Amino acid sequence: MDFGIHIGTRGCLTTRDNIMAMASGAEAAGYAIIGVADHLIVPVHTDVRYPYTADGIWPGAPTGECFDAIATLTFLAGFTQRIRLLTSVLVVPYRPAVLTAKLLSTADVLSGGRVIAGIGSGWMKEEFAALEAPAFEHRGAVTDEYIRAWKSLWTEERPAMDVKHVRFENVVFRPRPTSQPHPPIWVGGESAPALRRAAQVGDGWYPVSNNAQILMNTPELLRAGIDRLHRAAEKAGRDPASIDIAYVWFMPPHWTAKTGADGRRQMFTGSADDMRQDAAAFAAVGVKHLIIYAQQPTLQATLDVQQRFAEDVVRKSA
Repeated sequence: MDFGIHIGTRGCLTTRDNIMAMASGAEAAGYAIIGVADHLIVPVHTDVRYPYTADGIWPGAPTGECFDAIATLTFLAGFTQRIRLLTSVLVVPYRPAVLTAKLLSTADVLSGGRVIAGIGSGWMKEEFAALEAPAFEHRGAVTDEYIRAWKSLWTEERPAMDVKHVRFENVVFRPRPTSQPHPPIWVGGESAPALRRAAQVGDGWYPVSNNAQILMNTPELLRAGIDRLHRAAEKAGRDPASIDIAYVWFMPPHWTAKTGADGRRQMFTGSADDMRQDAAAFAAVGVKHLIIYAQQPTLQATLDVQQRFAEDVVRKSA
């Protein structure tokens, strides 16, 4: 199992120097992946609950800050050499299919084949409206068609498509991505439609620990989710072993033990030994890539967390 960090492009990570310091430090510390969140605008008000916090409030709401995720990956590609670059996750309907295929392939070529396309269908209805994206209610079907379009553009000599939400023909798509056959597609989400999408079109499944409706914050709960994924893969006529398993622990590690609602120690809190045991427990149920949320209110605190976790867990779990 390898390790990565997830960041939101807000707060202390909205400046060139700070993002460079974070990414350079992560690469030097031995992380394999940097995941970057995706939002393009922030509504002043939203009536939709954010799925991954207990209060339903998206952490970026108070500031309204965000960078484009693919542009951020391309920037990261310019001064890093090894670390893989993950959209965590890209909201597929926000950008036209052909444009997104070109943006991702550009980042992949310029990074030397280090891009991972983490994807989701989105949750913030007001953001869809502001971007004049396809209707929020159709986001699942749009996501499926756009992914098919990406694969056609990335791999076919004369790509063409004519479906409800995507139409193109008479195009040459060059250069192709460096990653072969294309950048890996990790499907985010914990719901039945997300599992179906991962089983049918994904190279990996990328669930989050703390979806309030579908918790996966223990190895046992995640194992149950992986079992559901495998059943969906078999139904789709696919070998379950062909689907990579990545997982984001969506709370910063904490070196003082915390107790969860079930009375057990919260994962990735406590001693270094505790955290290594937590990582090993997730590896044992099938996780190949463990992403942690490292961002703090200040750059120095962020660097301290990612460095300490690297020293206590990443380097000693190899």
